[in-house]
Amino acid sequence: MTALVSIVIPCYNAERWIAATIDSAIAQTWPRTEIIVVNDGSRDGSLAAARTFEKFGVRVIDQPNRGAPAARNAGLAAAAGDYIQFLDADDLIAPDKIEQQMRLAGECGPEFLVSGSWGRFRDKPSEASFPPQPLCRDAGPVDWLVLKFETGGMMHPAAWLTSRLLAVRAGPWDENRDPDDDGEYFARVVLASKGVRFCRESVSYYRSGLAGSLSGAGSDEAWTSIYRSHALTAGRLRRAEESARTRHACASMFQRFIYESYPWAAESRRRAAAEVAALGGSRLQPEGGPKFQLARHLVGWRLARRIAMRLSR
Repeated sequence: MTALVSIVIPCYNAERWIAATIDSAIAQTWPRTEIIVVNDGSRDGSLAAARTFEKFGVRVIDQPNRGAPAARNAGLAAAAGDYIQFLDADDLIAPDKIEQQMRLAGECGPEFLVSGSWGRFRDKPSEASFPPQPLCRDAGPVDWLVLKFETGGMMHPAAWLTSRLLAVRAGPWDENRDPDDDGEYFARVVLASKGVRFCRESVSYYRSGLAGSLSGAGSDEAWTSIYRSHALTAGRLRRAEESARTRHACASMFQRFIYESYPWAAESRRRAAAEVAALGGSRLQPEGGPKFQLARHLVGWRLARRIAMRLSR
């Protein structure tokens, strides 16, 4: 029998986008899918918009606001699929996204995690660009995470397709309100797998640049949560392989955190600096455009970052 794929859509105040997201799920060419929308206490018209799709077989779960990870856990608990597709309520997937990945999954088996191509867009998916991504490749679990830590690359949730076997091995989403919740979760799934297999033909669209998005939040609380996720993930990677390359990769991840979190979360930055030193140091330099690089050479990266932040306002 053809495997069932459960598409889990956490939704919070996404009235503007939820219909298009559900439409992209309904349009999948894979013959057996179920769609589960978890309304996480939205205060706009998201719940009503989602319920207009119930006549098409979409299942809608309504719960008090507990955050996206809790909504994903609720959807996962209700899912009956052999494979799981997580899809945020403002993102989109191409019609054959799941079919392409399921073909590859059929070849490599459920112990492999399948990724796909993805591009950023703001308003229309036709605007999305697909520059080379360092993580869009086949790799073993440790190899993939080392590359992620060294490059700072990412794979947004909708780009993945995971088997139920791996989801069970990895455990539930961490329900702390963490901007890096997907990074922490999929690092566990990667380590629970035999490796990542990249499906170039499978395409998803990541909506970026929205005002007020959690991933763009600047606050002590947000960056402290990100540090916590980094520390957990670094520990898991080093338990999987304790080596010079995993120590350096973890040091680079913490060094990048120091650059990106400044001037917030001073205590977490202090802890990250101690981790970098204990791991043997990192040669990573702060990223930025030509003007930022010139400024950091003249006045140091901290002041250069403050100037850049002031100008961006």
